[in-house]
Amino acid sequence: MIRDPSRRGQALAEFYFTVEPRLYADLDEAGLLPGGDDRARAERVRGEWACFALYACVRGLIAAGGFNRETAAAIDTLHESVGAAWRDARPDPGADEARRNRIAERYAEYGTIGQAGGASGAATVTRRLGEAAARHMTEEGAPTAELAEMVGALHESLAEGSAETVRLGE
Repeated sequence: MIRDPSRRGQALAEFYFTVEPRLYADLDEAGLLPGGDDRARAERVRGEWACFALYACVRGLIAAGGFNRETAAAIDTLHESVGAAWRDARPDPGADEARRNRIAERYAEYGTIGQAGGASGAATVTRRLGEAAARHMTEEGAPTAELAEMVGALHESLAEGSAETVRLGE
């Protein structure tokens, strides 16, 4: 386990920026995302995936180390590192605030989904999280089952990879 919480968060931010774009490319290449040439739609879909992937990293941190002060500090460092990179890539205070708001809203929603259902809910959490994220990506009614399944599976693999990254980091 990476002992230093700040280093743990930084390592996970590096992992995020290495793996998240690859997984999005897989999702895009599968042809399941909403189509069209609408730039705003494409940016919204990309932003929803980025948020969902970041949440997967948080889940991985918690899975690796439990939820305690050190994990909270690592999560803060992860968010600071990712946020700084996003701001550097697109310095727009309005976009930054909108992104923070979206992340807070989605984390609250995804956290509620993760806590619902007790032991039986644990067996379906990946599917339910995938359905929720896919709904945000499509914003046009119910997403396809294929999109929800793939988004959930990619999220779960990212959460597992995140946990392994911090467990095996040192």
